[in-house]
Amino acid sequence: MGSKAPSWADQWGSGSFSKEDDEKFMAKIGHNNGNASKKMAEVKAAASTGLDKAKTAAQKVKSGTSVGIKWVKNQYQKKTSK
Repeated sequence: MGSKAPSWADQWGSGSFSKEDDEKFMAKIGHNNGNASKKMAEVKAAASTGLDKAKTAAQKVKSGTSVGIKWVKNQYQKKTSK
């Protein structure tokens, strides 16, 4: 067939980054200025809050389902006992 397609390395280069590129990236995401632990604490707090909300919602669903099933059961018993 036609010509051989260029390899991945030919298209994208060697793929290595310089130390300056790494430092710029790390500074951009906040790892060079000591904010990493602060950001991690914020993420953990947000996750904990979300988990608490999910647990509360699950308990409400469980409780509501139980009440609903009891109501249906009582309605059925009233109807069949007459």
